Amino acid sequence: MKRTFFVDNARACLAMLCLLAAVAAPEMALAQATSPFETGANNLVTSITTIATPIAVLLVMALGIAAAAGRISWGWPLGVIVGIGLVFAAQPIVTWVRGLFGA
Repeated sequence: MKRTFFVDNARACLAMLCLLAAVAAPEMALAQATSPFETGANNLVTSITTIATPIAVLLVMALGIAAAAGRISWGWPLGVIVGIGLVFAAQPIVTWVRGLFGA
């Protein structure tokens, strides 16, 4: 009889502990400042920017030399420079557009 009394008390204590953990768990879950999607997207943007920087430098150099030598028209280097500007300014542009719509 004593053993069942001890087991019942242990179960009751365990149930109370689980209830307390369930009540406290949402506060711990909300400790993240940003969503996992936002963190992943920011990491992806950082990685792409890191890779795109030396590629952009090489493209500008190669197209500048080709245009200066008369091999291609000057429209190509200017278009590439505008495209590079859009790639590296994408994040501020998106933030600006979101601000226009109150998001």
